[in-house]
Amino acid sequence: MNIHTYEKAWLAIAMVLIVGFIATITYGAVGPGIAMIDDDGGTIDPDTINDDERFSDPGVTHVSGNEYNVSVVAQAWSYTPGEITVPANSTVNFHVTSRDVTHSFTVVGTNVNTMVVPGQVSQMTVEFDEPGEYGILCNEYCGEYHHTMEGKLNVVPEDEFDLTEVDTEAPDEAQLGNETTINATVSNGMNYDLETTATLEIGDQTVEQDVTVPGHGSEAVAFEVDTADLGTGDHDWTVTVDGYEDGDTLTVTSATEGGDGDA
Repeated sequence: MNIHTYEKAWLAIAMVLIVGFIATITYGAVGPGIAMIDDDGGTIDPDTINDDERFSDPGVTHVSGNEYNVSVVAQAWSYTPGEITVPANSTVNFHVTSRDVTHSFTVVGTNVNTMVVPGQVSQMTVEFDEPGEYGILCNEYCGEYHHTMEGKLNVVPEDEFDLTEVDTEAPDEAQLGNETTINATVSNGMNYDLETTATLEIGDQTVEQDVTVPGHGSEAVAFEVDTADLGTGDHDWTVTVDGYEDGDTLTVTSATEGGDGDA
């Protein structure tokens, strides 16, 4: 059978397009570093989500090496946490569940797009090689403000990432001549011990304390402040650990002003 030259050309083009479509679909389904969603997440009681170890404090947890778990709770009309930060060159295991109705967890620019059903835990694993920003959207209609339900995923360079947090507690006021205490709690989200320095700056004073925080743990640091060295007035203070800061203002009053005394 004689096939015209133009027909041969169109047949060749059609075959190339078919192969291209198959290759595109295959890449989108099993692209490098992306595992498809499975049913290994298990079930959960939506009424007791806060009692589940994975979701009692949703967020990023270091597993080992460059592997991290991220737990997310969806509810009308937000995600908790609303913003997620992970390092580049990492493997991230997402665990997502719903507190109320069916939502979805869609990371724009990847093929992470799963329904989030109350009573179930959606689980998926993704490798993020390069720094970047990704939007998180809900693609399942979930009520009046469905269109506002969104989040954000930040993939940052490895040297810019850690899981250190600092929370402070201190009195607003102290009486001149008394000592008062500024307390800091340093939390370490990595699975290995963190050896670092906690620094208090107040007035012209700088006080440093070495601290070792166990993996997935926290450590309390107490800074004793002698108000006689500060004098009366307002004194801004800052506690810094690993680049993280928290601070406030301490007001030192004289005895005649009827201060609250040592707190």
